[in-house]
Amino acid sequence: MGSCGGTVQTDQTGTDAVADSILSTGADQLDRYVPLLKGKKVGLMGNQTSIVGPDKEHLVDVLLESGVDLKFAFAPEHGFRGDIERGEKVSNEVDEQTGLPLYSLYGKNEKADSIVASVDVMIFDLQDVGARFYTYITSMHRVMQLCANHGKKLIVLDRPNPNGDQVDGPVRKDDKFKSNVSYHKIAMVHGLTVGELAQMINGEGWLDSGAQCDLEVITVQHYKHGTPYELPVIPSPSLPNHLSVRLYLSLCLFEGTDISVGRGTDWPFQVLGYPDPVFGEFTFTPGIRPGMAAHVEQQDKLCYGLDLRQLNPQEQTFTLKYLIDFYQKAPFKDTFFSRPEFFDKLAGTDELRKQIIAGQTEEQISASWSTDLMAYKTMRKKYLLYPDFE
Repeated sequence: MGSCGGTVQTDQTGTDAVADSILSTGADQLDRYVPLLKGKKVGLMGNQTSIVGPDKEHLVDVLLESGVDLKFAFAPEHGFRGDIERGEKVSNEVDEQTGLPLYSLYGKNEKADSIVASVDVMIFDLQDVGARFYTYITSMHRVMQLCANHGKKLIVLDRPNPNGDQVDGPVRKDDKFKSNVSYHKIAMVHGLTVGELAQMINGEGWLDSGAQCDLEVITVQHYKHGTPYELPVIPSPSLPNHLSVRLYLSLCLFEGTDISVGRGTDWPFQVLGYPDPVFGEFTFTPGIRPGMAAHVEQQDKLCYGLDLRQLNPQEQTFTLKYLIDFYQKAPFKDTFFSRPEFFDKLAGTDELRKQIIAGQTEEQISASWSTDLMAYKTMRKKYLLYPDFE
């Protein structure tokens, strides 16, 4: 395990000391970071996943109770309390529960520089799910850039990666595929915690002009990359349980098509379907659900497809089998990839879409990215803070 690009507060008890030791997130370890905040003006990037301890107290409340001079919070996609659906506008407002000023970092915020310049230190505490297209890591990059621009310290409160037992998928190609859902040249399933990725961003010089963020990572105690980890709080409205988090790696690519992944049902990212019986016998009808986007694919239409709800979450790893199967069954192959540019950004390349259209197997497609993936894995090893699954 290596470390690069900042200070890391390591687990003083040793990650291998006791196999069944209680896992402790960075946020849980108040004694390791609250002293660093005393006498400082502090900003936070957090949301509903920023919890402390078994009682799931919000980090904001804990910091305020600890006498920390918390000035504001940035919110990512889905908002500060996690109740805004994908792509919806996250506005600048006030947190009703604490009166804390809230600012968005999802999309453009021209005041972000002056906001960060007004504090001494920033805290980042968001629960990632281990996929390159999950936008919380893009938000972290922006916080790192703002801190580097203004010489501010960033403390990352690390959390386990619920999909940290795998590294897979294509590595993002050149910058024409760069977007909120493909910000870094990393594997689609990146196998990093946010603390490890923050070190990679620094170490690989990915901030503007190779700038360095003054970074400190509060590591998770008793965590290994192969450790199964079920999130204590849902990370966003359409990932409501552990199975959806595990299947998300494979099913999110359907967002570049008109196939429903179950948004607008009680089982998002656990069912697949389209209004054509060719796709399967299982049926469901997407509708409107509180907290979910007003627009859902195939809204109010009877969809036919697959029911994945009975699968064992921990047995689910990244696969292209669902995508290839639905493409091969589709009577509308010419328009199957209804949003090709978005699909390519999700994939980080246009090669995957072309390979599926050409009828390549999952084995052939995986082989085509194996060299890039091996190079990524070698780079990844430099930044690991925890024992790896391999």
